[in-house]
Amino acid sequence: MLVIACNASPPAAPSASADCRTIVHAVGETCVPRHPSRVVVLGVPTMGNALTLGIKPIGTILYFEEAPPYLIGKLDDIDIVGQAGQPNLEKLITLAPDLIIAMNSSGLPYEQLSQIAPTVVDNWNGYPSWKEHFDFVAAALGKTVAAEQVWERYNQRIQDLRTALGDTYQNQELSVVRICCNALASDVENSFSGIILEDAGLRRPPSQGKADGGLVFFSEELLTDLDGDIMFVILDEDEDSQEVFEQLQKKPLWNQLKAVQASSVYPVNLATWRGGNPLAADAVIDDLFKYLIEKAS
Repeated sequence: MLVIACNASPPAAPSASADCRTIVHAVGETCVPRHPSRVVVLGVPTMGNALTLGIKPIGTILYFEEAPPYLIGKLDDIDIVGQAGQPNLEKLITLAPDLIIAMNSSGLPYEQLSQIAPTVVDNWNGYPSWKEHFDFVAAALGKTVAAEQVWERYNQRIQDLRTALGDTYQNQELSVVRICCNALASDVENSFSGIILEDAGLRRPPSQGKADGGLVFFSEELLTDLDGDIMFVILDEDEDSQEVFEQLQKKPLWNQLKAVQASSVYPVNLATWRGGNPLAADAVIDDLFKYLIEKAS
């Protein structure tokens, strides 16, 4: 248990009479600075949301050893305060943040965090709630007007994609297969990438409908249930993920898949396709343009 020592002098939470705004969140109500300048975010989706809104956090946690392509160059000068679920609270104190934004799925000790700085916790319901989480972060940062502009840009990119797609894929099913941690799964309709595909008007196989958490696991024996006219394979960058994919391609069932026979299997980055924020969404849309428009032309 972290003990906040007297000589650590953590910043006190601002009173209701101070220059602050009251944010209602998963744990209660917190008065946060109107213009926070030293923000710590305890989630990668949260970090992506802050960056999208023009706020560079001073600290964050990471789920990966290396930044995914969509974050390259954007993490400079951001202190890493631990891995998912294991933040270094002592380091948080030294950073002296004026706002901490967390997710309720992270299992973090709220009372300890709130002693360090005003802390708000989103009622994160997994990647199906990525849009709601962005709006929560925008409200916490006082960036609701900027958030509206972000959604306008996202909707315009989706409309541009739909226009470019036309009716080319109206009778085709797009499968999204995830290979990670020696497991085979699908990011289904209500996953982060699934919501983007749905917004773009792209169809999914019947086996990839909505599910709790937006993720469904499959055994290799049910590989044909993951088939589609086109298949995006979400791969982690670790060796285990690559090895599982290589072994999968040697299975007799693999070569029976429609997408394989049509040479329409496209590996994509896991941290991007599960990014859960508008920056990652922009990169997913880039991939859809790349593989469905440019490659097909």
